[in-house]
Amino acid sequence: MEERLMSAPVLFEELAAGNGKLGRITLSVAATLNSLTLEMVDLLQEKLDAWATDDSISAVFIEGAGEKAFCAGGDVQALHQSAVEKPGGPCDYAEAFFAREYRMNYTLHTYAKPIVCWGHGIVMGGGLGVMAGCSHRVVTERTRIAMPEVTIALFPDVGGSWFLNHAPGKTGEFLALTGASINAADAIYIGIADRFIASDHKQAVIDELLAQQWSGEPERNHALVRHVLRPFAEQSISASPAGQVEPHAATIAQLLDGEDIHDIIDRITGQDTDDPWLAKARESLGHGSKLAAQWIHRQLWETRHMGLADIFRAEIQLVTNIVRHPEFTEGVRALLIDKDRNPQWQYSASRDVPQDVLDSFFTAPWAENPLADLG
Repeated sequence: MEERLMSAPVLFEELAAGNGKLGRITLSVAATLNSLTLEMVDLLQEKLDAWATDDSISAVFIEGAGEKAFCAGGDVQALHQSAVEKPGGPCDYAEAFFAREYRMNYTLHTYAKPIVCWGHGIVMGGGLGVMAGCSHRVVTERTRIAMPEVTIALFPDVGGSWFLNHAPGKTGEFLALTGASINAADAIYIGIADRFIASDHKQAVIDELLAQQWSGEPERNHALVRHVLRPFAEQSISASPAGQVEPHAATIAQLLDGEDIHDIIDRITGQDTDDPWLAKARESLGHGSKLAAQWIHRQLWETRHMGLADIFRAEIQLVTNIVRHPEFTEGVRALLIDKDRNPQWQYSASRDVPQDVLDSFFTAPWAENPLADLG
C-alpha cells in the first residue's frame, strides 16, 4: 500500500489542523515537471468532489513535487499521439482529456472551501489552469509562467479565455499572442496570483495553516487563510522580482491598437526594439502559427463578456476542432517531438487564412457540448 501511494502521480493527505483537517495535494511526477495526464485529472476531480462534502476538511493546499515546477502543463506528447492516430478526429484520448480537465478547472474556480496553491517554479498550460482556479494563489521568487500555445498551434485554454480577458488593458491578449514569459510580480499584476511569498517560508505557511482553529463556515475559513498568508507576504516584499508587464503596459496598448488581427500581428512582429522582453515576444509570435494567432484573437473577443461556464464550453469547442486539425500536430512535432523548431505551418501569413477555415474552428463539431451540464 505504501509503495503504491509513493508511486502515485498525485498524492493526497488529510492533515490534522486545529479542529479540522487540511487536505494536501501534491502533483508528484517531478521527472515530467508534474505535467498533467488524464489519470491525474481524474484523481484530482475525484478527491476535490469528495472533500467538498467532507465537513472535516476545512481547506486545501496544492503543490508540485520538486523545486523545478508546480506543473509545466498537460502531457502534450500523449495529446499529439491521440491526434496523429486519428487525423480529423474524433481524437478520443485528447478530447476526453480536455473535457475532463476543463471540468476540473471549473470545480476549482467554484470551490466553496479555500484552496491555497503554492505556485513555485514553472507554471504553464494545465498547471496555470489549476493555479488560476484556486482561491488563494501564492507565487514565489522562482515562479516562471508562460502561455506559449501560439508556438504549437493551440491557444491559452484551461480558463485562459476568462483570466486573460480580465487582465488590465490589452496585456492579456499580448501574452496570449506572444507567449511572453512572466514572473511572480507580473502574475499578481494581471490577476492570476494573489500573493508573493518567498519560497523558504513554505513549511512555516503549512505549519500556520495546521495551527488554525477552523470554522464550519467556508467564508470564515477564507478569512483565516488570508490571516495566515498576509504576514508571510509582508515579510517577503524585498524578495519580489521586478515585473515586466506593468512597465510595458503602455507599449503593449499601442501594439494591440491595430485595425484588425493582421495589423496587430504586423505591429508586434515589426517592432524595432532592443528591449529583451519585447524582442523575445516579437520573435515568438513571428515563429508561431498565424492560424493559431487568429483563433487566439477571435476566442478572446468572442468570450469577453461570457460567464465562466460558457467560457469553458467555448474552449472545449475550439480545442476539439484544433486537435482534429493538422496545424496542431505539426506544431507539437516541431517543438516537442522532433525538436527541429522548424514547423511547416499551413499559412505563412495571417492574411492567407481563408475566412471559412477560421470559421470552422468556431463551429460545434458534435451534436452536444460535453460540458453542457457545467454550471
